[in-house]
Amino acid sequence: MTASNLDGMIISNPVNIRYLTGLTSEGTLLIEPKGNIFITDSRYLEAVNSFLTIDQEIVAYDIRSLNKYDYESFFAGCENVGFEEGYVTYEMYKAYLRTYQVNLVETERIIELHRMVKEEEEIDNVKRACMITDRCFEHLKDFIKVGMTEKEIAYEIEKFMKLNGADGLAFDTIVATGPNSSMPHAIPTDRKVEPKDIIQFDFGCKVNGYCSDFSRVLFVGEITEEEERVYNFVFNEYDYILKNLTEGLDTKELFKKCEQDYKDKEFDLLHSFGHGLGLDIHEEPILSSKHDIKLKKNMLITVEPGVYVPSKFGIRIEDTVLINKNGANTLTKSGVAICKIRG
Repeated sequence: MTASNLDGMIISNPVNIRYLTGLTSEGTLLIEPKGNIFITDSRYLEAVNSFLTIDQEIVAYDIRSLNKYDYESFFAGCENVGFEEGYVTYEMYKAYLRTYQVNLVETERIIELHRMVKEEEEIDNVKRACMITDRCFEHLKDFIKVGMTEKEIAYEIEKFMKLNGADGLAFDTIVATGPNSSMPHAIPTDRKVEPKDIIQFDFGCKVNGYCSDFSRVLFVGEITEEEERVYNFVFNEYDYILKNLTEGLDTKELFKKCEQDYKDKEFDLLHSFGHGLGLDIHEEPILSSKHDIKLKKNMLITVEPGVYVPSKFGIRIEDTVLINKNGANTLTKSGVAICKIRG
């Protein structure tokens, strides 16, 4: 059985519901031959009905008003109903079987795959998020002082984003100083910035639900020969990837070459070279040699090579990138040259 044989769908993932309808309230979306149904509860019903005065193609129900026979009637005449196998828990799956009395079929991520190529409005939202992100990084260069903690800097990032037009953070901010930067997903701590530190940043924000993603490092006062050597390697990988991205590219061979570069330098490769983003910070596609992806115009991805020297330091450069027929445009535009701040 494949997704093409579906007679209806149960959409549980709130990101997919927002993508399909614009609704941000909690609930479940049913797509069936007779129409589209959104089941929510009294906490959200007023907001949902207010939104649906604009969109008359969805009917909202308060969950408390529905009984067993209502649920069984929703997919009357449907043989196969899709469910989001990548999101639904086994407990939810069993509840759907009991409630709707239908044959449940995997959707094969058809919504997530459709989300890979963005509409102009989606791209505009990401561009706005990237602009705020760039402005935040420029602010940090003057804001950061020796003696500040990682937590203080992370708080300043969130405050700046929200005060400058962002809905909120796209993900938990990473501020990692000194040896903490060797951990790709370091959590901000009370460690204070010291002279000669390296500071690794990874942050982004949301505008109308759409994410930016960005990584840079700052060097406090000085940079060692080893740090400069690693930085130049990461930059060269970043630059090589960026120059080769274009509509129609089959990415597998590109990333095989990059992985070989890591092996040649005896660097460990701890994560992929990038990923899609949009309403989720991590979306399809994944950029690595294990995923055979053909790039399409208006895909939004990240490029993020990184090298991590255990217990010493890590360096990652990341930008949000828009694919077009002539190449790729970076939407986060802060410079990628080695940047030092006062120690």
